[in-house]
Amino acid sequence: MSSRSLIRPCSAQRAVCQALVQTPRPRSATTVFRATTSTVSPHSQASTSSRRLFHTLPSRRKDQQPPAHPPPTDFAELDVLGNTPAPSTSVDVCMYDGFGLNSGITVTGGNGVLLVDGEVFNWRPWEAKGSMNLVNKKGQFELPPKAFALFDLLWPRPDLLIIGVGPSIMPLAPETRRLISELGMQIEILDTRNAAAQFNLLATERGVSNVAAALIPIGWKDGVGAE
Repeated sequence: MSSRSLIRPCSAQRAVCQALVQTPRPRSATTVFRATTSTVSPHSQASTSSRRLFHTLPSRRKDQQPPAHPPPTDFAELDVLGNTPAPSTSVDVCMYDGFGLNSGITVTGGNGVLLVDGEVFNWRPWEAKGSMNLVNKKGQFELPPKAFALFDLLWPRPDLLIIGVGPSIMPLAPETRRLISELGMQIEILDTRNAAAQFNLLATERGVSNVAAALIPIGWKDGVGAE
């Protein structure tokens, strides 16, 4: 009787069989689609709702009418220096023969004022010149170096010197301009009213240590004075 021979599978074949048996079945396409749909749907809904909120306009009742005119503009709110206190040396009044300052000081008698670093000085440049004529033959405002001698003693000096030359503006003599430039200061020359207003603005904005003013009374008459 012939014996039936049994062939034992090799180890490689056993590994393949075990892998085939243990491999899980892939999920159907329907299951994957449903899972993906359930995961993405909340995000898409949130994105849609956020876009709707972004474009939403404020509701208005049917009986509510739009305003006929825009609200009035409060210019006080636009003044960036409105809450900044004015310097004590700011000029409140330009008088015929002097000035009234914010500190309550009044300068009269035809004197000019020199406003430097929060201090007030009587300014009589005609005495430094030895003449009441402050305008040269070319119609230019001309002063000697002694008229600005105070700035030789001051350090640091202001960045800007505003000169008020009286009731009307006139050019500054080149020699006087060169003298002030050598002191390291910029120059702005105006009639006295505008020079005082410019000093008030810039001294409030930049500080009294950076801006100085030299002002002649508005009643000044060349060769006569303001008395």
